[in-house]
Amino acid sequence: MIKRRTFITLLGAAAAWPLAARAQQVAMPVIGVLAVASPEANAIRIRAFREGLSTAGYVEGQNVKIEYRWAEAYTGRLPELAAHLVEERVAVLVTAGGTSAALAAKAATASIPIVFGIAADPVDIGLVASLNRPGGNVTGVTSLNIEVAPKRLELLHELLPSVTTMGLLVNPAVPALATPVSRISQAAAHSLGLQLHVVHARRDRDFDAVFEKLIQLHAGALVIGPDNLFTSHSEQLAMLTVRHALPAVYEFREFAAAGGLMSYGSSETEYYRLVGTYVGRVLKGDKPANLPVQQSTKVELFLNLKTAKALGITVPLPVSGRADEVIE
Repeated sequence: MIKRRTFITLLGAAAAWPLAARAQQVAMPVIGVLAVASPEANAIRIRAFREGLSTAGYVEGQNVKIEYRWAEAYTGRLPELAAHLVEERVAVLVTAGGTSAALAAKAATASIPIVFGIAADPVDIGLVASLNRPGGNVTGVTSLNIEVAPKRLELLHELLPSVTTMGLLVNPAVPALATPVSRISQAAAHSLGLQLHVVHARRDRDFDAVFEKLIQLHAGALVIGPDNLFTSHSEQLAMLTVRHALPAVYEFREFAAAGGLMSYGSSETEYYRLVGTYVGRVLKGDKPANLPVQQSTKVELFLNLKTAKALGITVPLPVSGRADEVIE
C-alpha cells in the first residue's frame, strides 16, 4: 500500500503537470504580423520572413507563435487590427509591407517593439528619428521600390523607343509613396523626352476608369507605382493591361507572371528575410532604438516574353540578358 504522505505528493505532482505545460505555452513568445494585403498576396513575403526568423533560431510552432491579421487591402481596418495585436500583448509587432500598416502600428503602441518593411523614407513619415539611431520602439527594413521608379520608366522606353506618351499609376491615399514616385518619375520622363501622365486609383473599382483615361490620353505604356493596393490586385491589373494591349511594368514578379509585360523592384525574398532576422534579434533582447534601419539592396527584373510577342515588342538582347527570369 502507498503511504498517505507519498500518495498526496504524487497527486500534487500530477496536478502540477498541466500547470507546467500551460506555463511553457505562455513563455513562448508571440509575434503579431499586421499585413495590408491578403494571405495570398503576402505568401512570398511570409515565407521569406519565416526563413529570416529561422536563421535567428526561431521556428513557428516550435519556439515562437505568430498571430496574423490581414487587412485584405482595406487600410481603414489597420488601426483596429493593430489594436487587437496590442491587446494580445505580442512580443513584437511586425508590419508586413506598407506604410499604412507601419504608421498604424506606431500609433497603437509606444512600448511593444515594432519591425517594419516599407518603401517610404521612415524618417520623413515619422517612424524613426534617424536611420542609424531609430530611437523609440520602431526599426525595420526599407526597399528600393521608390528609388528605382525612374528605372522602370527607362526600361519601358528601352523596349518602346517610339512611344512618347506614358502613364504613371499611383494611389493618392498613400502620399508617402505617391508623391516621391510622381516627382522622380516626372524628372526621369523629362530627361528622356517623354510626356508622363499621372493617374490615380484609391481602390480596385477605380481601375477600369484609369485604363479608360489612359486610352483617352493616348498613353502607349504604363508604369505602376509601388503600393499594396496594386500588389493585392496584381493579377487584375495584369489582365487589364493585356485586355487593353498596354505594355506595363510593376515592382513584383506576380505581375509579370500574371501576364504583365515585366516587373522590376526589390527582391521580396531578401527584403522580408531581413525583416525576419531583425525580429529574431529583438526577441533575443536587442532594442529597436539601437538597431539601425536596414535597406534591402537586391533588385530583380522579370520579363514576360509571351506578352512581349503578343504586343509585337522585340525585346533587345541587353534587356533579356539582364532579366533574372524570362517567362515564356
